[in-house]
Amino acid sequence: MRHRVVVAHDAAVEVLARADRATTLPRLGGMARPNGVVIVSERYWAFATTSGELREGTMPPPRRRSARIPLLRGFLQLAHALRPLLQGQGIAKRPERFFLLAVLALPLVLIPLLPAWVELPVGLALTACLVVWLMRGRTLRLHGAEHRAIAAVESRSLTGTWAGVTRPSRFAARCGTNFAALVLPVSAVFDRLWPFAVAPVLSSALVAALSLGATMELWKAVQHPSGLLRGLVLPGLALQRLTTREPKLDDTRIALRATASVLRRELESADPS
Repeated sequence: MRHRVVVAHDAAVEVLARADRATTLPRLGGMARPNGVVIVSERYWAFATTSGELREGTMPPPRRRSARIPLLRGFLQLAHALRPLLQGQGIAKRPERFFLLAVLALPLVLIPLLPAWVELPVGLALTACLVVWLMRGRTLRLHGAEHRAIAAVESRSLTGTWAGVTRPSRFAARCGTNFAALVLPVSAVFDRLWPFAVAPVLSSALVAALSLGATMELWKAVQHPSGLLRGLVLPGLALQRLTTREPKLDDTRIALRATASVLRRELESADPS
């Protein structure tokens, strides 16, 4: 479900001020696009664009039974997080969705069929294509703005961040960059230890699925309040120096408009009056 709305600056600031006073707020995630920022809660998403447009939508309810199955729950959680980008009425147009799905699927189908000596060059080329596609335009600054907006939610400094008085960190422990930094070594371990002799394409797909599921389980453990595994995010945080740039105030306000949209609906659901 998706619709487009126009939100005045004063209305966004009012929502942000209300959120700063709230006792509890939902946990938010997001993603940066070349032309805007997506902010997502468990129930809602919003996409604020650089042109001033705001698109709003709802997330499908999570499957509670699947959420209790190890490995499978991580894979489903990843698919759930990408839903605003990949769904037919989401934020990406059809050619973009096709390109992203093709780049994600080709390593599973194409690389296992290639001679060993070209696997690495082809894999690097596909990765480079994906990185260039993901980081084009204003994405790097908007990525930093997305992190700043979510940090402002968690520190209850939304109005100060909107005004530019406070500047929460552009680095985030829950960033997908940190997840990607974990996927690579986990995938290497699964690929090395995979014991079954099956068709290359099937083997590659199974290893990829297990690696993603296992990484999500590790990711959940890293986020545990005890902080015992928090050191595993350090490579990803270092990598964020490449995947983010210091956002300008206009960039941050784009992310905050999407944040205000999600928080407005969350607060209205919590207090319908």
